[in-house]
Amino acid sequence: MLTKADKSNLRSTIFKHIDGIATSTTAHTLQKKGVLDYLLKHNEVSLSDLVKEFKANEGYLNIALRIICSQGWLEQKLDNKTDSISYQINSNSDTAFKLVYLYEDAVQLLQYSVNFPDERIGPDAFSALERIFKTYENNFGLEPPTKNSVKAQIFKHIEGVIVGPIIVLLGLNGLFHKYFMEASFRAQEYHKNPESFKKILDFLMFLGWFHKKKDTYRFTDEGLFFAKRASAYGVTVSYIPTFIQLDELIFGNPLILKTKNPHDTEKHVHREMNVWGSGGAHSTYFKIIDEIIINLFNKPIDEQPKGILDMGCGNGAFMQHIFDIIEYQTLRGKMLEEHPLLLVGADFNEAALKVTRANLIKADIWAKVIWGDIGRPDLLAKDLKEDYNIDLKDLLNVRTFLDHNRIWESPVNTTNRISTSTGAYASNGKRLNNNLVEDSLLEHFKKWKPYVKKFGLLIIELHSINPKLTANNLGKTAATAYDATHGYSDQYILEVDVFNAIVIEAGLAPDSNYFTKFPNNELATVSVNLLKG
Repeated sequence: MLTKADKSNLRSTIFKHIDGIATSTTAHTLQKKGVLDYLLKHNEVSLSDLVKEFKANEGYLNIALRIICSQGWLEQKLDNKTDSISYQINSNSDTAFKLVYLYEDAVQLLQYSVNFPDERIGPDAFSALERIFKTYENNFGLEPPTKNSVKAQIFKHIEGVIVGPIIVLLGLNGLFHKYFMEASFRAQEYHKNPESFKKILDFLMFLGWFHKKKDTYRFTDEGLFFAKRASAYGVTVSYIPTFIQLDELIFGNPLILKTKNPHDTEKHVHREMNVWGSGGAHSTYFKIIDEIIINLFNKPIDEQPKGILDMGCGNGAFMQHIFDIIEYQTLRGKMLEEHPLLLVGADFNEAALKVTRANLIKADIWAKVIWGDIGRPDLLAKDLKEDYNIDLKDLLNVRTFLDHNRIWESPVNTTNRISTSTGAYASNGKRLNNNLVEDSLLEHFKKWKPYVKKFGLLIIELHSINPKLTANNLGKTAATAYDATHGYSDQYILEVDVFNAIVIEAGLAPDSNYFTKFPNNELATVSVNLLKG
């Protein structure tokens, strides 16, 4: 039985693992190009000088360096007033940068891991895994790291690169089914190449996840902890297609992962895996959502929304959950025959729409599932009215982790604001001024205001935090991974306080009765808001 302290330590390991996927690939790319040695030699260098010296794409280089800051190996010096950025080495830089070479085999392994969802684990991948298993178990030929040292930090990163894609693959393909989790099993019950699969299970046993007796394996309490939280790795692992292209993104063609048509299969992310991972995380925030939904749909019928629009419907889990809450826990649920609930799921991504349709049909829930762009509420409103005679203003608008993922639009009217954000943002490789990022968000919410002023906008949003905070709280936040996955893919996550200030400026007041952030302290990277016009 795991103690509370045990569980806290294991949660910390998950955070450090996903840090590792972002940090290893970033640091390895910067080392290969000579950026890390250049920083050590010059102590402090402006971003603009680094861009010139290494012919880099400024936006992605800035994101990469901020990731290194988040791990405590550099210091960011940012002045939004003058729009100047520089990076300075610190007491950890020399030690960390001289150990970055240890990442090489792990980063090369990702060239195989990226194919796991579609190809399982083939012979070449097994060979690469076996090689890195041996070097890891032997501490890469080095003295074992001391607790909380930079070396221990890097070892844990490498462990994350190894096990992250594996645990996601196993989670997606059934090893964490109740049957395997509660009983002993043999490798041949799961994999057609049992001898190779045993090597993976033996490595996980080395990490303490399995007991082994003769030829059978059984989860330890520690292993069950990770198995039950496999989806926590899903979002970061889904971005491996981006991480293996950092050489090009930062120092070559910044458009290498762009698609010509928004309906084409995305190159930068494994979307179905992403939806699976993010869907698993949503349950954490549903309790707050439940309270809001119950209150709204317990009002007199003429004061209730006619339905729900879930913009960015993902896998449909959020819509399904909301429908269940309304049907079984509200007055509206008792009146669905005479006052049917209009359910609309909209998403920019065709793969997400496909998953949503399938899941809602399976759940026997009627809904319209349509293509929509979060940056064009006017077009969405027009389509709903013309095609379905649904007025967007009559719906409660909800969305989860989406506003930061809109296509970049430069603000039509810039202000004289001086941003308080520490973020690093890019569009197609070009760095975006933080002041403009705030102005763009302001105009974005002003577009939505006419459509949400009647019933509000229920929103779960992702946020960044200051890299100094991240570095001082390693193992307590996923901020490094969030900044990497979202930064390299042109998404714009702002700090909670910055985000809320812009929302208020746009004329959408957060309801203080419901505003919640997770965790409820300065490390908050998620917020729940009911915004009213």
